[in-house]
Amino acid sequence: MIKWVTKTFEELTTQELYALLRLRSEIFVVEQKCAFQDMDNADQLAVHIMGYDDELDNELVAYTRIFGPGIKFDMCSIGRVVTAASVRGNGSGRKLMEYSIAVVEDRFGKVPIKIGAQLYLQKFYSSLGFEQSSEMYLEDDIPHIEMIREVAK
Repeated sequence: MIKWVTKTFEELTTQELYALLRLRSEIFVVEQKCAFQDMDNADQLAVHIMGYDDELDNELVAYTRIFGPGIKFDMCSIGRVVTAASVRGNGSGRKLMEYSIAVVEDRFGKVPIKIGAQLYLQKFYSSLGFEQSSEMYLEDDIPHIEMIREVAK
């Protein structure tokens, strides 16, 4: 069972900040073999969604960061979507995105949400209501596309 915690940057403890930076580094830098500047001075403007697995000694296993409109894109956005290898394949990624979408709607209303998605995850994000809105582009040598989830009618 995953316990969700939502905090602004100022509300994060040093332990939480360390855990989320470690998880992001573990997946984006080590697992994906991608050397990039993860700490981009945007964390301070984000709302951080953290998922802790109570069966894994409350280890941080899922994370996203959310931005209001005008910070990363002209609309609200969800980024740095990451799940630990230990919880992949059990629906944790879907639960993480559903929770993140709910937090966007709670904080900003029912508004469009934009993401920069790794191309291989297009079908996953489409199943959550996101539609491709750009051509493929390379980000750190990984194929990406922008996707938008319009407001449900």
